[in-house]
This record gives sequence, structure tokens and C-alpha cells, in this order.
Amino acid sequence: MIRVLLVHDACLVRSILAEWLRREPGLDVDDTPWRDADARVRSFCPDVCAADLDWADGQGVPPLGELCPPGTGGRPPALVVLAQANRPGLLKRAAEAGALGFVDKAGSPDRLVGAIRSGARRERFIDASLGFGFLKAAQMPLTRRELSVLSLAAAGASIGEIAGSLHLSHGTVRNYMASITRKTGARNRVDAIRISRGEGWV
Repeated sequence: MIRVLLVHDACLVRSILAEWLRREPGLDVDDTPWRDADARVRSFCPDVCAADLDWADGQGVPPLGELCPPGTGGRPPALVVLAQANRPGLLKRAAEAGALGFVDKAGSPDRLVGAIRSGARRERFIDASLGFGFLKAAQMPLTRRELSVLSLAAAGASIGEIAGSLHLSHGTVRNYMASITRKTGARNRVDAIRISRGEGWV
């Protein structure tokens, strides 16, 4: 029996998907919104976490690390994500978090079952329709430091607050913001944040 935790913030979609998965032989399915995911992982101890990369509590990247917490005993659950090709930043972050399965949200539910079973065997599963998204993710123009600056800016931090948080001078932060604006093709800082959120970088 494969223990599966479905993490999705849209209650109706989550309920329908969970009921559909429960009809599959060999799957023991629980479901939760993102806000309760950490606690459910620890109590349910799933073999596979199937998680939607869009979450209600914030823009950008959901807390994927909560699905594979340290110190839970045994090996952590395999991570399968529901994704979109037009959000390459989220694909990249999920890959960095160790996701084994990548399922196109626009595809068939059968693909999700296939990814769950592959994940339980610790095998990789990637929908071919997400290939363009991975290609764009590999071409991401911002450095890690620029992403750190932009993430703080997107959270509403001022130049001074960003400088203090990252131990940089005000001038260096302004230089990073200028570089970010240029690389994203944005008109200004606000536009750079909008573009980067749309791509799933922050």
C-alpha cells in the first residue's frame, strides 16, 4: 500500500482529486491544504507527497521543504508536484527541492497516478509537456544573490532593509536592482517583481 498525501489549497479540486485517487488500488490517500501540510506529513508519514505548486498563503514558491522535514524517521516521502510549463521558476525550485515527479496540471489524472507510483519506487517521472518550462528554467537570467534581493523586495522590504538583511551596502542593493530590472526587461522595480512572480522566480 502506497501512502499518499495530496497537498492542494483549492478545496474543491483537492477533494475531487483525493476521491479519485482513493479509487485506485494500492493507494492510501489523505489530503490537506498547504497551511497544515507540515503537521500532516509528520502524523500521516506518507510515502509520496503530491503537491500543487500554487498555494494560497503567498506568491512565489510554496514551502516544499516542509514536505520532507528532517528528523521524521525513515526516509522522507518522495515529492511529486503539479506544475505548469509557464511557471519555469517553480519548476526549477521544485527540482532543487528534490522533486522526482512533475505532472502537468493541464494533463490527465492518470498521469498523476503514474507519477505517484513512480515516486514510490523512487523513479523520476516528467510530463513531456513540461519540457519547454524546464528549458526556460535552465535559461533563468538572475543569479542567486539577485533572487535573494528580489525576494526581499517582493516582500515589501526597502533598500535599507534589504541591505541590512543581506549585509550589503545601499549602493550594492541599488546596483542589484538595476541589474534585475535590465535582465528581466522590466521598466522599474515594481515591474521586475511582477514579471518575476509571473515566471515563478519569487
